[in-house]
Amino acid sequence: MASSSFHRLSSLLVFVGFLSLLRPCACYSRLFLNSSAGVLATSPAVATWYGSPGGDGSDGGACGYGDAVSKPPFSSLISAGGPSLYKSGKGCGACYQVSCTSNGACSGNPVTVVITDECPGGPCASDPVHFDLSGTAFGAMAKPGQADALRNVGSLQIQYSRVPCNYPGVNVAFKMDAGSNPYYFAVVIEFEDGDGDLSAVDVKQAGSGSWLPTQQSWGAVWKAPLSIRLTSGLSGKTLVATNVIPVGWQPGATYNSIVNFKEV
Repeated sequence: MASSSFHRLSSLLVFVGFLSLLRPCACYSRLFLNSSAGVLATSPAVATWYGSPGGDGSDGGACGYGDAVSKPPFSSLISAGGPSLYKSGKGCGACYQVSCTSNGACSGNPVTVVITDECPGGPCASDPVHFDLSGTAFGAMAKPGQADALRNVGSLQIQYSRVPCNYPGVNVAFKMDAGSNPYYFAVVIEFEDGDGDLSAVDVKQAGSGSWLPTQQSWGAVWKAPLSIRLTSGLSGKTLVATNVIPVGWQPGATYNSIVNFKEV
């Protein structure tokens, strides 16, 4: 059975804050994945699933991706993470390969998933590493025609490894939160190749020589295009999207950059 009894959604996590021209500002990130090459040794974990059998787990989840979780490149191959994976939101966007051999319905073939949600209680909290997969992702570990049989197991011992995210032909995008206004700036950062998660986000106004590190909140209005500098979570690489947020930005709009981590 699904692990929905242990799973609950938490509030949207984005790099968010009040922008200040004079003081450091704050932004938070969440975002996406797909990968092929592993970077860490395979390790044991526990996997459950939640939501509908062929669904995307939740409608967006605690990382704030919204309905993007059901669309390419996610395509419902997502997971909520226990504390060691979700990392209080810092693990959002990280990519992992998961596979199982512990049941006769397991194929043993790895499936790439991205962390898009939090699983905070029950076995998710007590297990050292716990993936609460979407029904689609859990079934994808099965042999052909055995997805329902595997989901009926409910909980599995699996193997996992951290892998680089890979979004062919897609650059980093910045989606303005629907609640943003001239006094409140919140942005979702999507489609980072490589590490997938972020450890820092800095902002700089056009004409300014200084990058401002993000904090939990900041205040005042800006009137110039905004550049954003990202620092990836695992490798520490940096990426600059110059003037990616234009003057006259709109809440809910997405602004695509022309860069991604594969180029740095």
